[in-house]
Amino acid sequence: MPHLIVGLGNPGEEYKNTRHNAGRIVLERVRQILELADWKTDKKWKALKSGDKSLLFLLPETMMNNSGKSLVGLIKNKKSAAKLIVVHDDLDLPTGILRISWNRGSGGHRGLDSIIKQIKTREFVRIRLGIGKKQPILKHILGNFKPAELKTVQGLGKKVAAAIELIVEEGKEKAMTLFN
Repeated sequence: MPHLIVGLGNPGEEYKNTRHNAGRIVLERVRQILELADWKTDKKWKALKSGDKSLLFLLPETMMNNSGKSLVGLIKNKKSAAKLIVVHDDLDLPTGILRISWNRGSGGHRGLDSIIKQIKTREFVRIRLGIGKKQPILKHILGNFKPAELKTVQGLGKKVAAAIELIVEEGKEKAMTLFN
């Protein structure tokens, strides 16, 4: 099985540039940087997919809180979960900061909650993208990035592409050392 890279967010135009869509926004930029094929709809997985033999990119077309439904048929055990990389927004990091983690809880992120529940393990890599934290939280995460913030987050594409390549080629530990 190839490495599976999943960008979390909500489908639809109204959510396109929201902070909660940071994972989708950055994964789209990474797809462009790596010159992978355009997204194709996969009804079985309820997702958009792109990739090649070593990397499969997936954007769940479920709402964020049901992201795990797109992974049920793909991640069947801990061995396949070890090849999962989830790219998502993180309130606890300032906008534009990237961190890589492994085998952590969801931290209250409902998209991660859904994935952990559906694949029955938390032993997978996360690439966490800072979106800052403001009150009220729901309004903040569902609000659109300001133009400068969006540019900053899109600019993380090169770092995320490098992190993914390092995880695949040399392992998560090396990537965490370099990027954290």
